[in-house]
Amino acid sequence: MPNVGKSTLFNALTEARIAAENYPFCTIEPNSGIVPVPDERLAALDAIVHSKQVIPATVEFTDIAGLVRGASKGEGLGNQFLGHIRETAAVVHVVRCFDDPDVTHVDETIDPVRDVETIETELALADLETVEKRHERAARAARAGKAEDKAEAAFFEALLAHVADGKPARSFEVPEIHAKAFRECFLLTAKPILYVANLDEDGLANGHAHVDALDAYAAKVGASVLRVCAKTEMDLIELDPDERGLFLEELGLEEPGLNRLVRAAYTLLDLITFLTAGEKEVRAWEIYRGMTAPQAAGTIHTDFERTFIRAEIIPFEEYTANGGEVGAKAAGKMRVEGKEYVMQDGDVTHFRVGA
Repeated sequence: MPNVGKSTLFNALTEARIAAENYPFCTIEPNSGIVPVPDERLAALDAIVHSKQVIPATVEFTDIAGLVRGASKGEGLGNQFLGHIRETAAVVHVVRCFDDPDVTHVDETIDPVRDVETIETELALADLETVEKRHERAARAARAGKAEDKAEAAFFEALLAHVADGKPARSFEVPEIHAKAFRECFLLTAKPILYVANLDEDGLANGHAHVDALDAYAAKVGASVLRVCAKTEMDLIELDPDERGLFLEELGLEEPGLNRLVRAAYTLLDLITFLTAGEKEVRAWEIYRGMTAPQAAGTIHTDFERTFIRAEIIPFEEYTANGGEVGAKAAGKMRVEGKEYVMQDGDVTHFRVGA
């Protein structure tokens, strides 16, 4: 919703300095920023190979304007904002869990569960309209009598009933045969979701009834809640790196909440990391969980998937424990994997490819 701390949190993440004022719809056009994924393994690899540069994996965040009740019918520029959400791969839903009379709330009172239900109702209503149109199209095609068209019409009829019952599309079981048609709908409630409880410093340290209520709601729908204080995160980025550590220590925190948020977003997107290490660069490469070695090679260069021969794999722990590639090879810790190998997080990898 508006005025929950989205743009403040986005500014802290990206140091973008976009407007984050105390009034609804301060953000109109979405703002995007590429954020590095904190990964201590990169420094450990660099300490061994002394590369010329270190390149982390990244996540792109987009700050989208707040939605209000009636957004699915166009209230508050709702159609435009829903379209912005449709273009994302996952949703980080920032929920206000702090009391502050100086920061207005569009519904006047602080109630995180009500706010979440308001937003999710609007997303569901937008999805309902999308699925209704897709079902009508499938039903028309089914009149010709083809078995596959009848099956698709039945699938969308069941999905329509599911969404109409107020259930998110992400909880609907999609047979592989209909997966493509389902994806083509770009349903808002099909996207994985993470709730970010924006607390004040006291709430972050001592908890708050507001976040307890959000925890209970999230547990009911099978989602996670991440606690942050957006104001504190903004204060942190204004400090010199040396001062940040002291400030975190005073707050009793081991690391900034933003680090946890970026890693949580990475997990939400179902991404894992494989690593490469050499004199030229140490690099973390983001790939989707379940990708094979040739597919991972294709993220380095598209031709590498086609010309893939083999992957030489050393798990990160073995690479560092043995002082690098030479030591790991000597200890028998390097594996040679073929086209069927499914990449694992932390694989230090060298791909062999042909012409």
